[in-house]
Amino acid sequence: MRHRARRDGFGKERDRLRVAQVAARLIVEHGLGDWTLAKRKAARQLMLPDTTAMPSNDEIEVALAEHHALFGGEAHEESLRAMRALALQWMDRLAEWQPLLVGGVAAGWATEHSDIRLELVADDPKTVEMQLAGHGVAYAALPARESDAATHLMIESSSHKVRGTIRLAILTPTQRRNRPRKDDEPRLDLEALSALIGEEPRSR
Repeated sequence: MRHRARRDGFGKERDRLRVAQVAARLIVEHGLGDWTLAKRKAARQLMLPDTTAMPSNDEIEVALAEHHALFGGEAHEESLRAMRALALQWMDRLAEWQPLLVGGVAAGWATEHSDIRLELVADDPKTVEMQLAGHGVAYAALPARESDAATHLMIESSSHKVRGTIRLAILTPTQRRNRPRKDDEPRLDLEALSALIGEEPRSR
């Protein structure tokens, strides 16, 4: 019985890996933003039962990185660089709020459909909104989430190389200090991102 339980455990882990790999392909090739849906579609494609344990989002991120390494090639590198360059432009514009680039664009697993996620710190989120409005930047406030006290704004932006959605998470200084993060989660400031892509911020 012990050997059978061990084999069953290996089988479950193998199924999680297979679901993660297929879900990553669906996210890249079909631009699926809903990762829960991508996991379910992947499980159906693999003809796995509904009771199959789904991979975590962390496992999807790993699978995306592996997919890009195997199949992304120069196209992925160019897309990622263009998204990082656009992120740098916005971080330069919003420099007074100590912006950090987080998420897939910082980590490198982002697809061309991924949002560019910036984390800002401000005592009052309204000051960020006032600057955006004062410079004629159209933005939308996203619904508050119970699990996240930050204020979230969305901006549709573009450069000559890429069009992307900028998502701003505005935290108070206390919220940023207390914000949970994974040990290996990249959080790039202006200088780190500039060094990564070899471009200087425009105001410096």
